[in-house]
Amino acid sequence: MSTQQSTNSGFGHGSEPQDVLEGIDLTGKVAIVTGGYSGIGVETVRGLAGAGAKVIVPARNREKATANLSDVVGDVAIMDMDLADLSSVRAFADQFASEHDRLDLLINTAGIMACPLSRVGAGWEQQFGVNHLGHFALAQALMPLLEKTAKEPGSDVRVVALSSTGHKLSDIRWDDPNWESGEYDKWQAYGQAKTADALFAVGMNTRLAQHGGRAFSVHPGGIATPLQRHLDNEEMVALGWMNEDGELSEQAAKMFKSVTQGASTTLWAATAPALRDRGGEYCEDCDIAALADPENPSRYNTVQPYAVDPDSAERLWAMSEEMVAS
Repeated sequence: MSTQQSTNSGFGHGSEPQDVLEGIDLTGKVAIVTGGYSGIGVETVRGLAGAGAKVIVPARNREKATANLSDVVGDVAIMDMDLADLSSVRAFADQFASEHDRLDLLINTAGIMACPLSRVGAGWEQQFGVNHLGHFALAQALMPLLEKTAKEPGSDVRVVALSSTGHKLSDIRWDDPNWESGEYDKWQAYGQAKTADALFAVGMNTRLAQHGGRAFSVHPGGIATPLQRHLDNEEMVALGWMNEDGELSEQAAKMFKSVTQGASTTLWAATAPALRDRGGEYCEDCDIAALADPENPSRYNTVQPYAVDPDSAERLWAMSEEMVAS
């Protein structure tokens, strides 16, 4: 079981990318950021490129990606990929490996939230398929390059998977991950996908650590981004996020982060020197999150033990291998 011990990083809820990246030099490093052309993904790309990394952004919509990244300064390239299509994922990985001899950072930012029931791949529920299985297949295909880079002296290879406090809504539905029976619940489906992202980081760290690499999961915080595109204003009012007039509620205004602040924990997990000998942990507010207290669970912070459980991580890894192989 992960101990989830704080690093006492000195950063927090309101830290900005320039705070966590101060003194970080990524010159010569190569990064991939999925979802890097929307919301906090753009700010993640901006931070990495600004620190000297070459950043590749896989995109389902190249035109949108080009427009959204037009003001990012640095070495940024766009390549075609659709996480919902494993042949596209594998084609991207093959092309990337043919054009690059290293991969220092793989940051899985792309995701969908609370969408109506839809199926991708081999009949997978869409949120589990895109948020988890697409990224799992991508990481599998890129593993040889990650391992090769991690073995180089002085390297600091890291994989960062974006989870969410939404993981508290559901553990993995081990007997029915694709909602083939029972009434579909879009929020429980989202919760399962975010738990899967956290467990993926645990499993990935187990494998990468053997070669010197590390993996972490991240809750970026509450941020108003295109992730909410499947929610109408009435539902966001019911959730307490918005007022009737479409503005952030008083509660949300206190809790939510700006889009730039929303990228800070990802950037911290990807680069913080304090994490060089850590791994498999769930991060929030630019530090390692505490384990949830089963007697007094918190809805908006801490991590549920089931989302960082190594046995569950191995079980999910085996299940995911079987699913993407089919």
